[in-house]
Amino acid sequence: MSDQVTTSEVQAEETPKLTNKELWKVFRNQLTIRCANNYERQQNAGFTQAMMPVVEKYYDDPEEKREAYERHMEYFLTNDITSAIPVGVAAAMEERYATQRDIDPDSINAVKTALMGPLAGIGDSLLNGTARPILAGLAISFIQAGLGWFGVLFFVIGMSIVSLGVRYFGVFQGYKQGVKLVAKIQSSGLIDKISDLAAIAAYTIVGGFIPGLVIINIPIEIGSGDSVLNIQQTLDGLVPGLLGVLYTLLMYVLITKKKISAVKLILITMVIGIAGVYLGILG
Repeated sequence: MSDQVTTSEVQAEETPKLTNKELWKVFRNQLTIRCANNYERQQNAGFTQAMMPVVEKYYDDPEEKREAYERHMEYFLTNDITSAIPVGVAAAMEERYATQRDIDPDSINAVKTALMGPLAGIGDSLLNGTARPILAGLAISFIQAGLGWFGVLFFVIGMSIVSLGVRYFGVFQGYKQGVKLVAKIQSSGLIDKISDLAAIAAYTIVGGFIPGLVIINIPIEIGSGDSVLNIQQTLDGLVPGLLGVLYTLLMYVLITKKKISAVKLILITMVIGIAGVYLGILG
């Protein structure tokens, strides 16, 4: 009959939703997303702080709460202003998982990862690359025209409206639409596709960084006269950037398999680099 409701609809109606007060807490916490940036996982600590009101509301069991915090401590990096959108969507997905258990918790990070790249491009180009220079140019014009502090206030207020407006939209609308979005993409199987594409994109991007960021040069030459063998040139002739790739693979194994801290490996790398140059092994 048409007046009958399904069990999932009843559960959805009975599910305690995040209140406006709690969403404002998420909004305020999201403002600090860049305050704890780190070279290992970038904005993960700030993202986790933004999710604290959600985790604290829906998880009473210490183990479930720990798993939720660990879930959001994974690598995250995008434009700090547009990051409010995945924060809002993640809040909706975390609420859905905690209350109905009908989605895979791994899909929360999959969606976050899928949104990072596009939102970084939009935020950096439209906000940092377009809105900020335009407002700064107008502010400078006002100052040169003798309006003094008006130009400064114009820039500060203008950028605040842009920044806070996008963040507000991201958190509140991201949460509101995220609930509907989760239901649609879960039923369509889009989550699995996003997870696969996000993994491919992540591996491709990280792999592309290696030759430019991990540079190892061995200036050792064997032989003399016309029969000199330059080790580095020989290796580059085989596989350019081979040593950098191998060293990155070693670091990955030590971090994931041996559970060695990334900070310790950074210090060890510095020592190896200094000692290698001093001994003439590295260039």
